[in-house]
Amino acid sequence: MRTIFFVIISVTFFIPNNTFSQSVGLVQGIVRAHDGSRLPGVVINIEAENSTGQRTTISDEKGRFRFIHQVTGTYLLTCSMPGFQTIKQSIRVSANQIAAVEIVMRLANVEECMVVVSASSSSSVTSMGGSTSMYSANGSWASAQSHTESYAYFEDSGFLSPIRQPLSTFSADVDTASYSNIRRFIEEGMYPPLDAVRIEEMVNYFPYAYSDPQPGELFSIASEFATCPWTPEHQLLRLGIQAEKLDLEKAPPSNLVFLIDVSGSMASEYKLPLLKEAFKMLIQQLRPVDRVAIVVYAGAAGLVLPSTSCSQKSRIEAALTRLESGGGTAGGQGIELAYATAAEHFMEKGNNRVILATDGDFNVGLSDEGGLVRLIEEKRDMGIFLTVLGFGVGNYKDSLMLKLADHGNGNYAYIDSLLEAEKVLIDELGASLHTLAKDVKIQVEFNPSHVKSYRLIGYEKRELDAEDFEDDRKDAGEIGSGHSVTVLYEIEPSSKAESRALSSGLRYQKPMSQIGDSYSDELFTLRLRFKQPDSEKSVYREMPFKRQLREFSSASSDFQFAAAVAGFGMMLRNSEYRGEVSMDWVLEIANASLEHDFHGYRSDFIDLVQEAKVLQEQLAAEGIEAY
Repeated sequence: MRTIFFVIISVTFFIPNNTFSQSVGLVQGIVRAHDGSRLPGVVINIEAENSTGQRTTISDEKGRFRFIHQVTGTYLLTCSMPGFQTIKQSIRVSANQIAAVEIVMRLANVEECMVVVSASSSSSVTSMGGSTSMYSANGSWASAQSHTESYAYFEDSGFLSPIRQPLSTFSADVDTASYSNIRRFIEEGMYPPLDAVRIEEMVNYFPYAYSDPQPGELFSIASEFATCPWTPEHQLLRLGIQAEKLDLEKAPPSNLVFLIDVSGSMASEYKLPLLKEAFKMLIQQLRPVDRVAIVVYAGAAGLVLPSTSCSQKSRIEAALTRLESGGGTAGGQGIELAYATAAEHFMEKGNNRVILATDGDFNVGLSDEGGLVRLIEEKRDMGIFLTVLGFGVGNYKDSLMLKLADHGNGNYAYIDSLLEAEKVLIDELGASLHTLAKDVKIQVEFNPSHVKSYRLIGYEKRELDAEDFEDDRKDAGEIGSGHSVTVLYEIEPSSKAESRALSSGLRYQKPMSQIGDSYSDELFTLRLRFKQPDSEKSVYREMPFKRQLREFSSASSDFQFAAAVAGFGMMLRNSEYRGEVSMDWVLEIANASLEHDFHGYRSDFIDLVQEAKVLQEQLAAEGIEAY
């Protein structure tokens, strides 16, 4: 049968001059089948005209692809996939601009076309890792077979009185795993389990336009205060803490150990094969002064690559390519060997880190959470930090992965696609690998003159006792180079001057006669405590903020977008505090808040909410009330 024509649409968008250097741009696009469905697995090559060098990527599960830091010039874009026509198209990459490409691929025969149409059909009942699962009306999971994913239970934080509980204390959190994990559920046609939804990780998945720290400071601190969009009589406070960004070319050398799960549970497409490609991407970003070792574990643990200079990248990549899955999961043994390998090649003043990549399904050897957490705590005191990368579906152990990262002076991300691997391991390389401050604690004291009650949105797994703030023995979160921490509080305003409970050492807990007008215009005081990566003594910062309320419609696009993400999270959690939030409201606010969307993350969020809305409507048609 004769071939069918194809169509390519190319659009270029302007982006701010400070996003790129003057000589590079960005290429991003979506690949669709003729029926409009998105095509995963398409191989895309980009090659400069009259050149033999090329870069290659693969479209992810949503048909998306991207080439970052592309030198300006004219390129040939080639897209290929078995059963489809190969497409070649010339594109122009301009400095400080995004070349956005939408590709429609056509099939060569009717039989193949029928397969694609069948594959693109969706249902609220989806097969996941051999387990058929569906969201039920009460937020639980109904399974035809065993579904062994695990998530730690928690309840939404409620409103607290600044008179009875004047201090809100919690650990900083820069993890993003929850957002990419719930995205995976929704794209599979399912709502995520309630306890998979950690709103602070959703909000912190996205970059915001915070100011850089002043010279000599590790952090800048900012706030914004507006009316609350989901409960109009309330107010919403956003705090932003921005870490200094290191020059990666001048950053300390890295001693990395890849600790890779190669057990039988890692055999599926989105586990070990994706993991190997993700690590290959990371290797290309490392410098000759950096070193990499590879430890694997299945029925037993083993060293498959001794610590090797990244001047030998082909050797490291070859070791990754040879990895195959099979056997049980002796995770505890693997962790011990990985830390021993890192210790053997420890770099003074360097970045010493184990990068654990697994689905978390430890079932051979030391596997209980308590034993593994104690082991991680013991090893972190050696000055070796931990990054946890989660992969896979069906048997995913989020609860364990979160604990290991929290207790190992590390961060936690979930990798569901090559694009997510690129975000974590390339776009955010400094933040993922180079710790700027450890044991970062945040404490907020609200002024009862303006605040009747307050509610910290998210961070339920990160709350600390007030006395933990000054206790340098208490472990807390880590912040990497260029990381930012965004915090949201919902506030019930005070209609009159509240009487104080006398409490020494606090700014606002004094008799009214002693306070006078000194703090009358202050809304809260923020206190920050953190340690340098190689120190056990904390540094203290304190900053009061005045009450400067504006209407939500006048707030910054960053403020509005963060509120939209939080609102979506409250819907997914079926939170009693979600007020007037709806899918349509989230879409309206997010669509109007695309100002700082260089990487396209906010646009992807809008796509995700639209998918969730369709799923909500499908379930409603079947008589299931998800919210």
